[in-house]
Amino acid sequence: MLFDITIALDTICSLSPELLKKHDIGGLLLDLDNTLTTHDNPVPAKGVPEWIEKMKKSGIKMCIVSNNHPPRVKPFADAMGLDFVCEGKKPLSKGFREAKARMGLPWERLAVVGDQIFTDILGAKLKRLKCVFVFPIEHEKTRFFKFKRKMEKPFLPKNLTKTD
Repeated sequence: MLFDITIALDTICSLSPELLKKHDIGGLLLDLDNTLTTHDNPVPAKGVPEWIEKMKKSGIKMCIVSNNHPPRVKPFADAMGLDFVCEGKKPLSKGFREAKARMGLPWERLAVVGDQIFTDILGAKLKRLKCVFVFPIEHEKTRFFKFKRKMEKPFLPKNLTKTD
């Protein structure tokens, strides 16, 4: 199925090195907005800096792949000590290819992590990559995002419910 999800979790902080090793994942292509922090927020979500450090200590390579522009992505990535690709054009593969080249890992060992079915997850599936779906940190308020989230509902994992 097009939207088969490798791993589905409440938050990115629930993703453990052990779970990644179980799926032979050595590198993460990370979405930024609503995955690591809320939209347009320069401050990481609660627990994200510690999670990033834990991943680094476990030898997991990471690169932010965002559709956003450098003024949004660079300060956040720099503060977290992460490499990044801006204007990644997800769900197209441009950003994923660029991040893969920087990370030096084969496609089979990479996974895309994100909160949006039609950008992050679709992009992963079109490139035949493993994917980790995480619930958005907060629900967006614009009409566009409300519509987009409504359209995603049929493709969300059926056995996954968000716990608050």
